Amino acid sequence: MTRVRESVIAGARGLYLAVVTLAGSITLFVLSVLSIAFILLGIGVFTTPVILALVRKWADLRRAQAGAWSDVRIPSPYRPFPADLRGGVTGQVERTSLLLKDPATWRDLQWLLVDMTAGCVTAIFAPALLLYMLYGYVLALGVWKPIYEAGGGEWYGFIHVTSQGDATMAALLGTALGITGVFANTSIVRGHFVLTRALLAPTTSMRERELAQRVDRLTETRHDAVDTSAAELRRIERDLHDGAQARLVAMGMDLGTIEAMIEKDPAKAKEMIAKARQNSGEALTELRDLVRGIHPPVLAERGLGDAVKALALRLPVRTEVDVELSGRADEPVESAAYFAVSEALTNAIKHSGADRIWVDVHHAQGMLRVAVTDNGKGGASIGAGSGLSGIERRLGTFDGVLAVSSPAGGPTMVTMEIPCELS
Repeated sequence: MTRVRESVIAGARGLYLAVVTLAGSITLFVLSVLSIAFILLGIGVFTTPVILALVRKWADLRRAQAGAWSDVRIPSPYRPFPADLRGGVTGQVERTSLLLKDPATWRDLQWLLVDMTAGCVTAIFAPALLLYMLYGYVLALGVWKPIYEAGGGEWYGFIHVTSQGDATMAALLGTALGITGVFANTSIVRGHFVLTRALLAPTTSMRERELAQRVDRLTETRHDAVDTSAAELRRIERDLHDGAQARLVAMGMDLGTIEAMIEKDPAKAKEMIAKARQNSGEALTELRDLVRGIHPPVLAERGLGDAVKALALRLPVRTEVDVELSGRADEPVESAAYFAVSEALTNAIKHSGADRIWVDVHHAQGMLRVAVTDNGKGGASIGAGSGLSGIERRLGTFDGVLAVSSPAGGPTMVTMEIPCELS
């Protein structure tokens, strides 16, 4: 029964695919060709980005169906638009140019052409096997007779039905077709999606281009990491010079003065000893804070989860932390994740106006995922000079990614992902 149910579902999906390939793919292909042709008239500059955006959504829908219905994975190879793309007519011309230069655009158009022909034919076989079986039964139930009387008989496959015996043979042939459909329908639908993958999946040159883009991104983030490390060293030097070092120098001078006057003015020497003790305590506190800023002891000793929980306890806003980690990541990854969370929490407290924050830390499928959510006013974005840009650069060093969802009115969710394994 399970196989029969799967066959019926595959037949319904095949019927759906056959109909939508005719309606959707033909319409989008014609509109695309006309819009590109009208670029010379100026009209296509405004219509082409819209039409090709619909084509990409149509192709992405088929990619999603291929994965959900037949477990055929088809990656999406589209080039992203530059963040500084201008508006107006100039921006439309640039957007149209970028779309037409993208090889994926022309692969989409080729796919539309094949989808409305060979794609439709491959999809229609799945419902046809089941529906044609039912038609054979209808003929065998006596419908053959009025058809014969009206026009001399009906052809069912290779059987010319002119009698009840012929109709019975048609029913037997329909049964054979139905049994074939039970065993073949899921493969037929999968074949449709395999054909789609052959046309929509990135080519070798596209994969090479994607790899080159990834190398460029890693090179850029490496430079950012070097610049960040240099800035961090300068900050440490400045903090040492202006803080702990100055206090230790002052304490040394006080001790020299105490040594000179301890016999002449014991009371004054005692007062200066107390001051030196205070300076030593403040210098020790500043050194501890400085070390905590470089690598928190709790992070080194107890791992990322406890370090984030300890960080949340020091915040002025109620913060809930949920951690699901079965082990520890490499020390550089933990450090990057910790300071990224710290920066995200700092941004939330400074700018969101939230009174509740939630932090979720877990690891799944080779990916460390951290989500920082607040119930503030929203409106956060990744832009030049923002704290979120710094987080993105920090994560990029480890091939990590940052995603921000922050509609006006909130809530804001900052999601960070870093590929790593736990030990």
